[in-house]
Amino acid sequence: MKIIRLNVFLLLSTLAGLATAQTKTLTLQDLSDFKPQAGNWQIVGDVTMNPDIDIHENHTEEIPINKRGKKSKPVVLPAKPTAVTFEAGKGILLNRNDEKKKDHLITNFEHGDIELELEVMLPKGSNSGIYLQGRYEVQLLDSWGVKNPSFGDIGGIYRNWETEKGKIYLGKAPLSNPAKAPGLWQKMKISFQAPRFDKAGNKTDNAKFLYVDLNGVRIHDHVEVPLPTGGPIENNEKPLGPLMIQGDHGPVAFRNLKYTLVKDVKVSLSNLTFETWNGNFKVISDFSNLKPDASGSLSELTCEILENENDYGSHYKGTLTVSEDATYKFILSYTGGARLLINNKQLTNFQSGDGWWPNDEATIELTAGSYPFEIYNYKNAPWMPPRLGLFVQVGSAHKPLHAFNSYPPSNEPVSPILINPGIQPRLLRAFLDFKGEYKQRLTHSIGVGDPSGTHYVYDLKAGNLACVWHGDFVDATPMWHDRGDGSFKPLGATQFLFNNQPLYFLASATSAFPVLSHGDELKEGDYRGKGYQIEASTGRPIFKYTYAGIEVEDKIYPDNNALVHEVGIKNRGAKPDLYYKLAEGKTIQQMPNGSYAIDDKSYYLNVKGVTPQVREINGVKELIAPVAGSFSYSIIW
Repeated sequence: MKIIRLNVFLLLSTLAGLATAQTKTLTLQDLSDFKPQAGNWQIVGDVTMNPDIDIHENHTEEIPINKRGKKSKPVVLPAKPTAVTFEAGKGILLNRNDEKKKDHLITNFEHGDIELELEVMLPKGSNSGIYLQGRYEVQLLDSWGVKNPSFGDIGGIYRNWETEKGKIYLGKAPLSNPAKAPGLWQKMKISFQAPRFDKAGNKTDNAKFLYVDLNGVRIHDHVEVPLPTGGPIENNEKPLGPLMIQGDHGPVAFRNLKYTLVKDVKVSLSNLTFETWNGNFKVISDFSNLKPDASGSLSELTCEILENENDYGSHYKGTLTVSEDATYKFILSYTGGARLLINNKQLTNFQSGDGWWPNDEATIELTAGSYPFEIYNYKNAPWMPPRLGLFVQVGSAHKPLHAFNSYPPSNEPVSPILINPGIQPRLLRAFLDFKGEYKQRLTHSIGVGDPSGTHYVYDLKAGNLACVWHGDFVDATPMWHDRGDGSFKPLGATQFLFNNQPLYFLASATSAFPVLSHGDELKEGDYRGKGYQIEASTGRPIFKYTYAGIEVEDKIYPDNNALVHEVGIKNRGAKPDLYYKLAEGKTIQQMPNGSYAIDDKSYYLNVKGVTPQVREINGVKELIAPVAGSFSYSIIW
C-alpha cells in the first residue's frame, strides 16, 4: 500500500494583483533616508536598555522635614541608573527624545502598498508607533505580560480621537500578545494595502493591514482601517504617503529595517481549450499525438472536465497575459505527471503517472504582453484524485490561475487539535522539531502546559530545557490527526534555548560540551533518565536523572512572566571540572541589572547560586558555570 503525502500550497498574500518590486534595506549608516529632524534621532552601533528602569521614573530631590515641621535643605539623592545607553557605530536607529527634541521621523520615500520588516527594542514603560503612509498607526509599547491586549498595546492598530459621528475609528486590538520583555529585540512584519481611489479622487476601498506578525505570531489578519488613526501626518487619505515613526513619547530603537514597495501586476488566462484521452499512459508522448477522446473550450483552467478520475491524459492550451515587464515564477501543482510550456519554452517536465502532488517551480522573464501556454497532465494512480493547479508569483505575492476546485488547498481539511491546560498543569509527550527543523527533532520531549500561561518543553533524553513560551499551549494536530507523525507545535512566540546535554565533566574550562545529532544517544552509563514525579502541592513535574553517579532533580515553574529552573544536585563527589551550560547564542552580554542578555538580546537569564562565565566555542558564545551543588536561574523573555 502506498502512503499518500499531501503538499498544501499556502497563499502568502491576497493582494488584488501580484507584487512586482525589489526589497530595499535601510542601511542605517546615516540619516540620509529620512527628512531632517530636531536631533532626537541618531544612528548608533549598539544599544542597551536596562529592563529594571522605567523611563517615567524621575531623578528627584528629597526634601526632609525637621522636628519643628519646617522643610530643611533639600538632599540630592544618588542618580538613578540610566534606562538607555548606547555605543557609537552604525546599523541601529535610536530615538532619545526630551522636551525640546521630540520630532517624528519621516522617510524620504513614499509608499502605497508595502511589505515592511523590522526589529524594535523598547525600554520599560516606553511608547512609540509606526505610521503607514504617515496616517495608519501600528502601536509600539512596552506591553510585556499584558494578558488581554487592547489597541494601545504593541501591535495594536491605534484609534483616532474624533468625536463627530462618521469620523470615529476605535482601533483594533491584536489577536494575542507575544510581546517580549523590555530591552529585548522584537521582530515585526507588516503587509499593508493602501486605500484605493477612482480617477476623480473618490476613495473606493479602505486601507487594509493584510497581516501584522509580532515575534513570529500573526496578530492581525485582513483588518480594514476606514480612517486615519490618531496623530497622523495629515488628517486625510491619499494613494501615497511616507513612513512615519513616532518620536515624542519615549525612547525606541530599530534595526534591520527592510521594505518592499508593492506594485499591482495583472496576470490572466484566456482562450482556454482542452483535450483528453482515456488510457494508461507511461509518458506524455504515449497520448499527445493520438486523436483525443474529448475536447472543448473552458472559461477557467480546471481538471474537472475529466470523464475518468484515473488512467487519463490531458492537454490544456490558452493565452497568458501579463501587464508588466518582470521575472515571473510559475508553480505547477498536480497529481501524476505534467509539463508546462510558456511562449513555446518548456519550464517544467515531470513524467510519471503516479507523482504524489509535486509542486514544480520555474521562472521566466516576460515583457508586458500575451503569450501562448500549454499544460500536459496524466495519471494512472488510483489512490489519488485528479488535481491540477497553476500559480504565479512576482515578488512576494502568489496568485492562483486555476479554478478553486481544480486544486483546493486541502482535499482532507481538518479542524486543528489545540491543547490547553485547565486549572492544573498538563503534560504531553511528543516529538518536537527544535527551531522548527526536522533534522533537530527531539524524540524524548515532553510539553508542560501551566495554567499561568507560561509553558515549556523538556528534553528527557538530555535533561535539558529546550524551549519556553507564553500564551496558549500546543497544537497537537500533527500528532493526533489520522496516522500522525508524533509531533506537536508550541503555540505563541516560542523562545528556543539550546539543544543538547547541559551537565558534563569537561577536561578544562575551554573544552566543548558533547554534541548530540539527530538520533544520537548518550554513552551508556553517563546519563540515565529516571522520569519525573508530580509535586503534590502544585501538580507540576519534577524531572530526575543521573549523570556519572550524580543525582539531578530539575524543578521548573513560572514566576510572574519568568520561568524558574531549579537544578538540584546530589552526590556531587570530588571529581573536578563539573560544568553546567546555561545558554548559548551569537552574543552574550551582562546587563546593568546583573542579568545576562542571550543570543543578541533575545532573552535574559538571572543566575543564582553559581558564578557564570562567558566563553566562545567554535564561534558560538556560551554561558557556563562550574557547579558544586544546587543552583537556579530564571529565564525572562
